[in-house]
Amino acid sequence: MDEADAERAHLRTVLTAFTYYKAHSRNRNHRRRRDFLALPEHHKRLIPDVLEKIDKVEHCIEKNMIMLRDIVKCAGMFMGIDPRVLVAEGSQIQGDKPPVTPMDMDKVRSTLKQFVRDWSDEGKAERDATYGPILEALENIYGDVEVKDRGNIRILVPGAGLGRLAYDIASKGISKQHEYEIHPFIHSFSNIRSSEQQLQPIRIPDIVPSQLPATADFSMAAGEFVEVYGGDEDGYGTWDVVVTCFFIDTATNIISYLEVIHNILKEGGTWINIGPLLYHFEDLPGEDSIELSLEEVKRVSRDIGFEFKTENTFNTTYTSNPDGMLKYVYESAFWVATKKSK
Repeated sequence: MDEADAERAHLRTVLTAFTYYKAHSRNRNHRRRRDFLALPEHHKRLIPDVLEKIDKVEHCIEKNMIMLRDIVKCAGMFMGIDPRVLVAEGSQIQGDKPPVTPMDMDKVRSTLKQFVRDWSDEGKAERDATYGPILEALENIYGDVEVKDRGNIRILVPGAGLGRLAYDIASKGISKQHEYEIHPFIHSFSNIRSSEQQLQPIRIPDIVPSQLPATADFSMAAGEFVEVYGGDEDGYGTWDVVVTCFFIDTATNIISYLEVIHNILKEGGTWINIGPLLYHFEDLPGEDSIELSLEEVKRVSRDIGFEFKTENTFNTTYTSNPDGMLKYVYESAFWVATKKSK
């Protein structure tokens, strides 16, 4: 499979997962309804509101689907093809197999939570804890540069997710524009403090993403980091800053990431990092994975040619339910390092 076919297959998988979100989620919700109806009558009388809550979840699923449908409709601009054609193509390829896998649907549910983290008022505390140190570090470096001149500063944010960090680097948007209401926390009934909180809509986006300074040259590139930036020697030494946020542990070989970051930075350029070391490919069947300790990551980085200027640790969460009873807190490693001059 060549690169174009692989990209088409990936987009087809994503669009199919978004398209089947409603049907898949309703099936899961129906199981809750069935389990409730199977209870003894005296148990049902003790929790009369549960069936009503399950019915409300149906409505929330439809609200989520409104946004997901719009995402699918807009996907054609990336491939120059009707998204419905891609989804139909996927159904033909799958044949009698299920059109989506449980992992595909997990990613859709995760994306809904990512919207909370990146583009809602409710996600602000999590953004402040994670993005705040990065933005502060950039301000310390470039605070004396006038806004009109900052368009000349080249900053790369690999693994940008839904793009809020990259946007905040390019702009200080404050305008409100709540175009969608989503319900990202309806898919699990565990660790919920109250049903009212669980069903509460979250409005996105909290700012107008299109409002960038005229001098900002903002763009995005799809693809695997090492493949996109590691093989283009013309791009070596062309970036002023590389910002890695919850990113370096997504590598199968983290040393390759470190080398590419070093290669693409200008001499004296800055690498800003924050995040844990939750290696994504560890113990994954069929995948190679190199897992280094934090101490080893820093030692290898120094050996490659980085000088650490600032090091710290910040407690951060990731796509957590602000009102939930369970939160995973990472002791995220933060540093500002520069590429040594030859």
